[in-house]
Amino acid sequence: MTLKQFEKQNYLNIETVRKNGQAVKTPVWFVQDEETFFVWTQANAGKAKRIRNNGAVRIAPCTSSGEVLGEWLPAQAQTNEAPEAISDLEKLMKKKYGIMFHIFGFLGRIRGGAKYTAIKIQV
Repeated sequence: MTLKQFEKQNYLNIETVRKNGQAVKTPVWFVQDEETFFVWTQANAGKAKRIRNNGAVRIAPCTSSGEVLGEWLPAQAQTNEAPEAISDLEKLMKKKYGIMFHIFGFLGRIRGGAKYTAIKIQV
């Protein structure tokens, strides 16, 4: 199990599990701090709902379309909607993704100022 595979990657594929047991794979932007990964998403997104129900996930580096580029790793995820957690993650995402993250945020505001959550994933 190596975390080196995530270096210099822009996307990770997170596999969450529905209540009926069906796995759902979703490519997402992320930032990494050693063995911990952070994902920014809307609080009402399916992946956030599934993680609140069951934090057991799998992650792998991937392309923007979700094509896996490495080994799947088991991990544990949890959501955090605290304003400071979201603010801290927003800064990290802006640093990594630059103008693209700004555009993403602008589109979110256009859609009605969506509420966001920080997802913390530990391998």
